[in-house]
Amino acid sequence: MKVSPRLCSSFQALVTRGKAPATIETLTRADLPMVSTCKAAPGACDMLVQVEYSTLNYKDAMVVTGKYPGLRPPMVGGIDLVGKVLETGSTSLAVGDTVVVNGWGIGTDHYGGYAGEARVRSDWAIKLPEGMAGKDAAKIGTAGYTAMLCAQAMQHSGVTPASGPVLVTGATGGVGSVAILLLSQLGYQVVAVSGKAEAEAEYLKSLGAADVIDRAQFEGEPKALGRESYAGAIDSCGGKVLANILPQIKHSGVVAACGLAAGMPLGTTVAPFILRGVTLAGVESVFQPLERRLTAYGKFGPLLTADKLSLVSGDDKTVGLGQLPDLGGQMLAGNIRGRYVVDLSI
Repeated sequence: MKVSPRLCSSFQALVTRGKAPATIETLTRADLPMVSTCKAAPGACDMLVQVEYSTLNYKDAMVVTGKYPGLRPPMVGGIDLVGKVLETGSTSLAVGDTVVVNGWGIGTDHYGGYAGEARVRSDWAIKLPEGMAGKDAAKIGTAGYTAMLCAQAMQHSGVTPASGPVLVTGATGGVGSVAILLLSQLGYQVVAVSGKAEAEAEYLKSLGAADVIDRAQFEGEPKALGRESYAGAIDSCGGKVLANILPQIKHSGVVAACGLAAGMPLGTTVAPFILRGVTLAGVESVFQPLERRLTAYGKFGPLLTADKLSLVSGDDKTVGLGQLPDLGGQMLAGNIRGRYVVDLSI
């Protein structure tokens, strides 16, 4: 019996088709978009990847629960993917190479990692860093890569371990957890901020936090200036949390802002900036050029060893596609800790 080539290239995918939770469907290569229509990264998709791993991020949670604003269905979520190259038009990446893709609009504007195969632009992919396992690259994912960029921003602005303690908000989330791992190994005194400070203190201290404080301390009405308590911060909350952090940053300190879990509006004054020289450094990870990505992975990747990453994403946090809609709902409710890896072979 002759098997159709179309059937041979079929694979499972988690597809969102509206405001209802995503469901598993069988797709073929013919269903994969040949061209990226993402405004910031348009062009022909000249690389086909057999996806081995993806991850669960906040954007993914919104997509798989049908709650992502402005989503144009159908959409395959997964803003991260790690896998082997099946076809490529690249001169620097070859068939058989394991590659990592973080961001570039995959999973929200272009079919992403929640499928057995993905078609992407080859200049979105970086080769798996030498000495790093594919699953560990997935554990890092967009969240860990964003944490790297935040740490880089702090160092670039001159904040050193000798400058004083640094805050990490959203500490039990993906960015926060990896940021604590990185900063503590770099010698910083990390103060973790969490809405579940008492319940999660043991976990956060296992990552390297020196102290854990309740997020409620940063949710009141912000002052123009407060006591200079922290040399810097990595903030994934935004909103009132960020507005309360800024007045407490020491002179010449920096806050690397990368999220808006607590809201987009920022009610603050110019006082921290013009009276203390505080820097508010915005960190965007989706469309960073490959050179910056490679620099971040090269500098901070060696610190994220398998044993360290297992603290953030143990074996109990490796899941299949079918578990994602429920886990996405839990993430949106603030009930997720660390990082979940999606194994496409499950």
